[in-house]
Amino acid sequence: MNQQILIITSNRPLTASVYEMKLAGDMSAFTRPGQFVNIRLDGFYLRRPISVCNIDGNELTILYKVVGHGTEAMSRLTEDARLDVLCGLGNGYDLSKSGDNPVLLGGGVGIPPLYLLARQLVAKGARPSVVLGFNRADEVFYEEEFRALGIPVTVATADGSYGTKGFVTDALPETYSYFYTCGPEPMLKAVYRKTVTSGQFSFEARMGCGFGACMGCSCKTVTGYKRICREGPVLEKEEILWES
Repeated sequence: MNQQILIITSNRPLTASVYEMKLAGDMSAFTRPGQFVNIRLDGFYLRRPISVCNIDGNELTILYKVVGHGTEAMSRLTEDARLDVLCGLGNGYDLSKSGDNPVLLGGGVGIPPLYLLARQLVAKGARPSVVLGFNRADEVFYEEEFRALGIPVTVATADGSYGTKGFVTDALPETYSYFYTCGPEPMLKAVYRKTVTSGQFSFEARMGCGFGACMGCSCKTVTGYKRICREGPVLEKEEILWES
């Protein structure tokens, strides 16, 4: 964990509720895709945990959805504003297990961490494919950014208004060596049931501290309880125990 003052270089809407923010500063604390930051906002007691979408040199990209007062305040922040940010939090995805043609499955605001993952998989010579899941066409974001990596991209919408009608599990490729996924828990459970290989799940959770002190985001695994913010957010398929 590393505390930094980062400078906003842009903050723009991608859809009616999803924003892309870019920040400049020291990125040395980040070691894997799938890690997150915890942002302090003036007037709010708890920091806001946001997954990392991309790191390019000294620039960090995050995508966030406006769902409450904190993220609404974030959407009003302007260029050159300074943010107190805890960087390099959580354990990210392990690329060493990907095989040659992994599939990346993302739902809604679970999609952002898969972008840096896809970039790094391509860089190491893998041939990933990506399935992006949304409720409807006007919620789609980052499709073209993934396509620009030169990899196959499939979009699924629950209402069928764009791409494949259904969920990410309805658009799984016929063959894949491994999978990586991030999204809401119902989607993760469906991916767990449908996939035929091992894989890694990135979990979303309400966090108090963001670095393992409060135990507020613990989940049960085959080896006992793990903290989503510390031992996670990425867990392997074989260690997950779903709560009924």
